[in-house]
Amino acid sequence: MTTFIEDVLQDLYKKKLDLSELIFILPNKRSGIFLKQQIAKTISKTIFSPEILSIEEFLQDLSQLKQVTNSTLLFEFYNVYLNLTKKEDRDSFDVFSKWAQVLLQDFNEIDRFLIPHKNIFDYLSAIKETDHWSLDDNKSDFVIKYLTFWKKLYKYYNSFSESLLNQKKGYQGLIFREAVENIQIYIQNNENKKHVFLGFNALNKAEETIIQELLQNDMANIYWDIDEVFFSTSYHDAALFTKKFKTDWTYYKNHAFNWITNHYITEKNISVFGIPKTVGQAKQVGTILKEIKKEKGHLNNTAIVLGDENLLIPVLNSFPNNIEDLNITMGFPLKSTPISNLFETFFRIHKYASKEFYYKDVISIICHPLIRPLFFVNDVDISTNLIQRIQSNNLVYLNLGQLNQITQINIKTVDLLFSDLDNNPAAALKVCSEVILEIKKQLSSNKSQNLLALEYTYRFNELFNELSRLNIEYGHIKNISTLHTVYKELLKIETLDFKGEPLHGLQVMGMLESRVLDFETVIITSVNEGILPSGKTSNSFIPFDVKLENDLPTFKEKSAIYSYHFYRLLQRAKNIYLLYNTEIDVLKGGEKSRFITQLELEGIHKINHKIIVPDSPSITKEFDRIKKTDSVIKKLITVSESGFSPSSLTNYIRNPIDFYFDKILGIKELDDVEETVAANTLGTVVHNTLESFYRPIIGEFLTIGHLKKMKSKISESVKNHFKKVYKEGTINKGKNLIVFEVAKRFVYNFINSEIEELNKGNQIKIIAVEAKHKVKIDIPELPFPVYLSGTVDRVDEYNGTLRIIDYKTGKVDTPNVQITNWEDLTTDYTKYSKSFQVLSYAFMMHLKTPLQFPVEVGIISFKNLNKGFMKFVKKEENSRTKESSITQETLNYYFIELKKLILEICNPQIDFIEKEV
Repeated sequence: MTTFIEDVLQDLYKKKLDLSELIFILPNKRSGIFLKQQIAKTISKTIFSPEILSIEEFLQDLSQLKQVTNSTLLFEFYNVYLNLTKKEDRDSFDVFSKWAQVLLQDFNEIDRFLIPHKNIFDYLSAIKETDHWSLDDNKSDFVIKYLTFWKKLYKYYNSFSESLLNQKKGYQGLIFREAVENIQIYIQNNENKKHVFLGFNALNKAEETIIQELLQNDMANIYWDIDEVFFSTSYHDAALFTKKFKTDWTYYKNHAFNWITNHYITEKNISVFGIPKTVGQAKQVGTILKEIKKEKGHLNNTAIVLGDENLLIPVLNSFPNNIEDLNITMGFPLKSTPISNLFETFFRIHKYASKEFYYKDVISIICHPLIRPLFFVNDVDISTNLIQRIQSNNLVYLNLGQLNQITQINIKTVDLLFSDLDNNPAAALKVCSEVILEIKKQLSSNKSQNLLALEYTYRFNELFNELSRLNIEYGHIKNISTLHTVYKELLKIETLDFKGEPLHGLQVMGMLESRVLDFETVIITSVNEGILPSGKTSNSFIPFDVKLENDLPTFKEKSAIYSYHFYRLLQRAKNIYLLYNTEIDVLKGGEKSRFITQLELEGIHKINHKIIVPDSPSITKEFDRIKKTDSVIKKLITVSESGFSPSSLTNYIRNPIDFYFDKILGIKELDDVEETVAANTLGTVVHNTLESFYRPIIGEFLTIGHLKKMKSKISESVKNHFKKVYKEGTINKGKNLIVFEVAKRFVYNFINSEIEELNKGNQIKIIAVEAKHKVKIDIPELPFPVYLSGTVDRVDEYNGTLRIIDYKTGKVDTPNVQITNWEDLTTDYTKYSKSFQVLSYAFMMHLKTPLQFPVEVGIISFKNLNKGFMKFVKKEENSRTKESSITQETLNYYFIELKKLILEICNPQIDFIEKEV
């Protein structure tokens, strides 16, 4: 395969031009490296290397201006804006930066295409004056401000460009405009210089003007790279610009057009793969590379062109292990590095005037992989202790004092990250730099394994130095919120550049980096509509019709640029792999690019199109089965001796595997911070409050006086019990305040229901509250003792009848405490677990101290208080007869079911089998 660069050099050699005397001008810097390599291969004698420049470098030399960063431009522009805007009408730098970025892009475009700026800005102002929405003669302040903005655009531009020119600075467009102004002087002073332009496609007006001037003065040659297939087809966008130049440029009326080639029609192996998701594409790239390496033994002259830069890391992670030479041209966005999340959180928590920090933000920072090592002191992981304390004490918001108190030792990083910055951006930047130095010290202890992380920290150190410089020089960053905004804007454009072998092995690049270069094997990813080409989005204040009238590029021209780069990559390539995403991802993906459809319809090449479907075997849910080994039986004996609780037994009925995890393995749920009071915490608080009220009157008859005294203490008592159970969690705001009020209402309504019972003439005697019981059960089939244990919420006498009561803060209805068949007690958790529990309490109490029958057992539901005391009821099958009194016979039937359940749990032959819950 002969490359475009080789063809150009061969043509120059035939013209007997001295290469060392030429000035080569290319679309980008990268192609200059390949040009130098090819010159070395082409020339057989020793020569001085010619001057090789990118078009931007050449025009910068012409303009005598220094290009400045986008961030500096924004700050410079804000200076101009402040001078031209009344104090009362000024936007903050935060607000300004959002619309100024767009306006700076428009300034750049207007200058690059040499549009008379006063004309276009006056035209825009006139358009806005005619089409604004206010029809009233007396316009509102908002409308006046809106129209004033458009009228000032020319002043903004004029003052801004003058300010930059006075400082010998410029943005790309201004540099290009100045270069055009200086071209005649340059031509006069450099008559003997010969320029070679190669590999260009879309040119702005400034570039066109300069190149044509050099051509007309016989100071340049220009080599286009366009194929006959595209050039001769009227509808093909790949040749949109070259056809225009060939037609419009005066130079081509008397000179040949170099070149229209015929490479595209040569035989090619084109494979198109539709693959779900971006990760699927990355994996397919790895598969393709593995096959190429196996077939050829190397990956030289192979390029991966990423349509979407976010695919870089997934693609790199999918490479085969035997890749030796690799060069990554595109930079890795700093916003995608792990350290960016650290400072994103840092700025977010400090930009509000609060000295307390949300616990998730605190944990996020101290658990960051670059911060956590700083919390290891004398081989103790302080961060783990800190997290455990936060979780166990429900610390939803923390301040620096609490953090230092918990850590107990002075950790510099805690003071750095969580000190009050008083909304001072300079202080925040100083902290960022100090944190980076602390991270660097830690990483340097094992430098060989932390090279990439050290590179991250170095680049972020540069970033914060730049922010500090901008803040000192311009002073527009007034608070941390503004600093956060500028930080995010800088982060969008900053990249981490990789170092590799630029001339050998596998090349990974973006679409624009592929200009001028040719490869035998090309793999292009994300060939989706909306990515290649990018679509019709336009971030500009200039309307579409105004762009058309002034020959400014629209989405059509941008689409044509993508079309050229795409087809130029295919021109000389022999093996082509095009990958696209078949799945719809938010606003992108799902639809293959029009370029693939065009390849298929033009019929020049055979396209091997495949849809790659990941191997997704149907997964059948396999329920866990745990055998009862000797060690499990030993643990069951221990559980049995400590006592089976009614809740653990109903847990087994619900799902035996949960019983195994809880009682045998001792696995509990993660003890996380309870931001909002949980249902079980609410229940505990209500239970504890009622216990504190009723315990002092055990053995006494309940009176109205008792209950009125309780009502007066509800708020204080509920608050105290919340503090004990919810610990340092706050209950005075948000959802927790609502839960606190609900707890008070539950207790208040319950006491009112008790007063109502007494007012009806009923007598209630308190026998016990929160009474703990542990009784031995006679099960001779088991060779070890079996105990049943539990806590009964309340026992009282109601008009002489003993009642055993279980409180429930959740909703319980009458059917939940009714049963027809005794066998159902241990088979249906949903319907009969409440019945099983209340019968357990009666059974335990009877074994401990024989009850005087009849007895009633049941539930009081705080969410269903109007139902009162809901008694356990045994219904006769096919009959309306109901028995609510507990007798010896009732307990005998219960014991039969209880015994069967415990024998099943302790039977070595019956496994713990998971149920579908």
